[in-house]
Amino acid sequence: MRIKISHSITYAYDEPVRQITQILRLTPRDHDGQHVMSWRIEPNIDGRLRAGQDPYGNLVHTFSADGPISGLSIQVDGVVETLDLAGVVRGAIERVPPEVFRRDTLLTAPDDALREFAVAATRTDATPLAKMHALTEALHSEMTCDRSGQRNGIGAAPAFAAREGIPQDLAHVFMTCARQLGLPARYISGYVAASDALPLAEGAHAWAEIHLDDYGWIGFDCANGLCPIDTHVRIAAGLDFADAAPVRGARKGGSGENLAVSVSARKAGSRQVNQ
Repeated sequence: MRIKISHSITYAYDEPVRQITQILRLTPRDHDGQHVMSWRIEPNIDGRLRAGQDPYGNLVHTFSADGPISGLSIQVDGVVETLDLAGVVRGAIERVPPEVFRRDTLLTAPDDALREFAVAATRTDATPLAKMHALTEALHSEMTCDRSGQRNGIGAAPAFAAREGIPQDLAHVFMTCARQLGLPARYISGYVAASDALPLAEGAHAWAEIHLDDYGWIGFDCANGLCPIDTHVRIAAGLDFADAAPVRGARKGGSGENLAVSVSARKAGSRQVNQ
C-alpha cells in the first residue's frame, strides 16, 4: 500500500517566546515492511533544523529558534510504501539488544492486577507467539480505546484499572503484561491509514513489539486487535512513550501555550479526513 501522511503541529503563545527547541521523532526509516518514498519536515519560521539518531536508532530532528516567537508551525508530509508482513519486523536498524526491553519503566510498572491478568489471559496457550495473540485479543476485548487522544502518560496500571485508554495506554498495558511473562517488549509510535477493516485508523497511532526467539520482533496492535499490517507506518521505538514521543520541546519565556494538531494518514489517492 502507498500511504500519504500529513501531520501539522501548531503552537500559539499569548506572550512571545525568547527561545524554543523541539525534538522531533517524526521520520520513518526503511525496512523490509516499508519504503520511504518522500519525506519533508518544514517549520514556518527561521531556525536551525539538525538531523541525527537517538540510542535506539530512531531518526531525530532538533529544531531550535530564537525569538521573539509568537507562534510556530511544523508541517510534516510524506509518502511511504508498505507491505503486509503480519507484524514481523525485518531489516530494521537495531542498536539495542532485545534483553534491554525487559526492563520496567514508570509508564509500564506492573501491579498485582496486571500480573494476574497476564497469566490468566495466556494460561491455555502453549507457545510464546500464541500467548501474545491471546493477550492481544484479551486486552482488545477488556479495554475501551479512547479516540479523543486526551489521556497522555497515564501509565499501564491506572489505564488497566480504568479499563480504558488511548492507543498509547493500551500499548503500555500490553508491554507490561508481556514483560511479566518474561518477554522483551518495546513501544512503537507511528501512523495508521484509514481502512474499513480497522476500528481505529486514519492518523497518529501506537502499538507494541515483542521479541520472540524464533521470529525476532513482531508487532501487536491492541487498539485494533491485530498485528500491524500494510496500513501501519512505523516511526520510532523505545522502552515506553517517553523514548518515542513524536514531539518533545522546551522554551524560554512566553506563556499561554495553545497547541493544535492535525494528522491524516490515508491510501494515496483517497479522500483526506483530518484528525
